[in-house]
Amino acid sequence: MTTEDFSEFCADSATWQARQIKVNDNVSLRLITFQQSALTNNPVVVFVPGWISLISTWTSVLRDMSRDFTIHYVETREKKSSVVTGRVKYRVEDCARDLAAIIEQLDLTDDNYILCGSSLGATAIVDACRFLKRRPLCLALIGINAEFYIPRGWQNFVKCFPPTLYLAFKPVIKWYLRNFRLDVEKDQVQYKKYCANVDNADPFKLKKAALALAKYKIWERLAEVQVPVLLFGASHDSLHNLENIRRINALLPGSHYLDLETNFRTHSPEMVAALREFIDRG
Repeated sequence: MTTEDFSEFCADSATWQARQIKVNDNVSLRLITFQQSALTNNPVVVFVPGWISLISTWTSVLRDMSRDFTIHYVETREKKSSVVTGRVKYRVEDCARDLAAIIEQLDLTDDNYILCGSSLGATAIVDACRFLKRRPLCLALIGINAEFYIPRGWQNFVKCFPPTLYLAFKPVIKWYLRNFRLDVEKDQVQYKKYCANVDNADPFKLKKAALALAKYKIWERLAEVQVPVLLFGASHDSLHNLENIRRINALLPGSHYLDLETNFRTHSPEMVAALREFIDRG
């Protein structure tokens, strides 16, 4: 039973419950459900955040969305909250299978739920489409990663790096993000969020996940997406390749692309408003 309080992440009219869900013999994931006290006709939202992303990253989104949607917030296996035993892999396919297992246990029905995810979460959603037994109404994908760019030199370094030294290495990761991966001048908030993510990551899971994700490419999985897609990009967010996001949009016949320019806006009620409008249009 969790001792954390998640009430700050849901609307005043909603309640929350956190629990561990066993997805296979070796992995249990934390699922946080935000639910309205009154029933609505809206589809359920299964929300999958990005790689090592903290729930605090999504505070304003979850508070706004939970006003009229039930949300199942899934924390993927690389996060501290997962419980793993034995030898466990951290590939995108593993996250996708986890997601399909959770949806099966939630007993969701065809066309009555939405898959919404960011970064790795969005990538896992696309990869999970081949495993789903129940068809979602649509997908909402925020800053999706087609590939996970980790320079070869960094990969070699990570292979040799002992996770026990992660505390001393965190400043180097933040320096790299600030100087080579993020546009700090245009979105200082994004940098602060990523620093918090780095500070709270599990170094042992992080190392395995980084090496596994470096080999992934999404392109052959796109053909398995057979539902409408709302694709969010942020043209000032250099950490998520905009060219690849636009290519995904071109390759998905049921896709609608919306550029919100900054990571801050994709993580705001503005994104939720766009999703509501997309659903209403059918």
